[in-house]
Amino acid sequence: MLELKNVKKSFGKNKILKGVDINVNKGDVVVILGPSGSGKTTLLRTINFLERADSGTMIFDGKTYDMKKAGKKDVNFIRKNTAFVFQNYCLFNNKTVLQNVTEGLIVGRKVPKAEAEEKARAALEKVGMLEYADYYPSKLSGGMQQRVGIARAVAVSPDIILFDEPTSALDPELVGDVLKVIKKLAKEDITMIVVTHEMSFAEDVANKVIFMADGVVVEEGTPDEIFYRPKEERTKQFLSRIIPMDNYVI
Repeated sequence: MLELKNVKKSFGKNKILKGVDINVNKGDVVVILGPSGSGKTTLLRTINFLERADSGTMIFDGKTYDMKKAGKKDVNFIRKNTAFVFQNYCLFNNKTVLQNVTEGLIVGRKVPKAEAEEKARAALEKVGMLEYADYYPSKLSGGMQQRVGIARAVAVSPDIILFDEPTSALDPELVGDVLKVIKKLAKEDITMIVVTHEMSFAEDVANKVIFMADGVVVEEGTPDEIFYRPKEERTKQFLSRIIPMDNYVI
């Protein structure tokens, strides 16, 4: 479904991505882990061109794109077939929950209002937020706002949902509700790429884990392989701060 080859991105003299390759199949839940500054979020943002890669190739839905030179038509196609869930919700404060979800459908995809509202209500019900359809974001907790953000992504029926640390801005007691929603989506075979620090979530839900550091993919494999049988020393160093070394099978 999605393949990235040799993706590079710099900000000034700071090289963030140094030639990243990843492959995502339909129905995959890919979790990207790594220390701060490893390039995880930048990689995610290059996938739907929130950041323009300096170089690299994307194969998406059977078509190959030059990530530096892709034109407006190609970028719009990729964005219409992907959805992005941000760290900080990015809701419109002057619009209700329902309007936040319908906005992208009506304005971005020219869906008739009645159809857009039907899709939005179905998505809100899926994330447990339908009863708050007429609320404004200021009346919602952070976890509730993030669930609206997830509903907005689900409503457009994308091929892939990209999650950028969806629980990082939440108080600890709100994290569980958001993770439950994402786990529910995973069971529905929705393809997802999730940047997160939630190790237990990654172990429970992902079928592939990618560990990044210093702008490159250091290691990838199943959750069991990465968490309990890591091969690379850099991976072991990262995980040793989180998982007791006694759990490793070396």
